[in-house]
Amino acid sequence: MYVRHASEIWRDFPELVPGVLSAGGITAEVRGDAVATVEAFVAEHERAARARLAASPEGELPEVRAWRRAFSRMGLKPTQYRCASESLLRRLRKEGSLPRIHPLIDVCNALSVAYAIPVAVFDVSAVTDGLEVRYAGGDETYLTFSGETEHPAPGEVIFADGAGRAHARRWTNRQSGLSAVRDSTGDVLVVAEALHESAPADVGKLMAALAGVLDDLWQARPEHTVLTASAPRFDS
Repeated sequence: MYVRHASEIWRDFPELVPGVLSAGGITAEVRGDAVATVEAFVAEHERAARARLAASPEGELPEVRAWRRAFSRMGLKPTQYRCASESLLRRLRKEGSLPRIHPLIDVCNALSVAYAIPVAVFDVSAVTDGLEVRYAGGDETYLTFSGETEHPAPGEVIFADGAGRAHARRWTNRQSGLSAVRDSTGDVLVVAEALHESAPADVGKLMAALAGVLDDLWQARPEHTVLTASAPRFDS
């Protein structure tokens, strides 16, 4: 299983900083002290995000502004198609907290709002060979959460696997229902991507924090790294 970004993505977005993590042994339930660990972790990072939002709306955060610029460069209206972290921050600002879905998703969503960085989580059992972030050819298939099949537009940035299936559309905007984390998920790939000035330090901190809590909760022994144009591939 691998994750890589196509050379065209590095060419067009040289400021890109992707962090990648793989982990196994994930379960939908945590028990005993682990329940409190998840709640404390999520609460701490939601508080950090709310503090940032109290000082500045999500659309003015440098992390979000960088993604809005990228979406504009891709020909997308940034306020119509928001990166995942902006959508979560918007929901947090309006509702005061994020919904609880699955302990892993809850942890990743909390990190996403605290760092204002999109974090995608993929169930590797639904991924063929690996994932490449690349421009779509237009013949790939994408499964929505409602079960409908779509075809990304040619030139759209997608997460594509070896079978020509798109596991995310519009880069960091929307994941596929095909590889979404569910109760049966055991092995995962997590990808966090940023474009802002302090992204190298921020993505590194996010991945380290995620690795630490996954090891605490599931003894998952996660492997993680930050990719670069000169080292653009992660293998697990």
